[in-house]
Amino acid sequence: MQIIKYTALSLLLALTTSAFAQTNINPSRKQAIDSLALEKVKDLSKYISIIGSKDTQFSEAKRVMDRAEELFAEDSEMGVSSLESEEISYFKVRDYFERLMALNYDKVKIQWYDIHYVSDLEQQPDGTYVGVITIYQRFEGTSKDGSLSYKDTTKKDITIYVKKKETQIAGRIIEFWDVLLGDIKVTETTA
Repeated sequence: MQIIKYTALSLLLALTTSAFAQTNINPSRKQAIDSLALEKVKDLSKYISIIGSKDTQFSEAKRVMDRAEELFAEDSEMGVSSLESEEISYFKVRDYFERLMALNYDKVKIQWYDIHYVSDLEQQPDGTYVGVITIYQRFEGTSKDGSLSYKDTTKKDITIYVKKKETQIAGRIIEFWDVLLGDIKVTETTA
């Protein structure tokens, strides 16, 4: 987990600048922001695998949930779907993690793949940039005796928010771009 923390921190530091007065994102800065956004999505993928795994201790799962929540904008929701219903349910991030941890399977395997941008960043009136990253999630849950088994693949769109923030380092105000994940919407569920 320390590697993930340091990777995100080093990418964040790469995005900082003290003389950044413009609101437009230049191409090299955008590339760094894109890398940070994709890194945060990959971190979330790892966190979800840990939380969903039945081999993870309860205290470790709770710690990972706290870390995963830090990736999100306030009030973000995650979509959940099933092959058995066309209905898509949305849960607050923490509720989603707790439901994931409480699934009735003895073994859960969650894998994210084919992670990529599907929309360019678009500036909003408040100066925030918004984009969408698409992922595919493969979910497999089984019971020890094999009586309970479920598999699906879900295509999900993750909204990302890029905002300019400030911090103080050694008495100097430093402006930097930060990336937060937003709602995760289910767009398709297949076997």
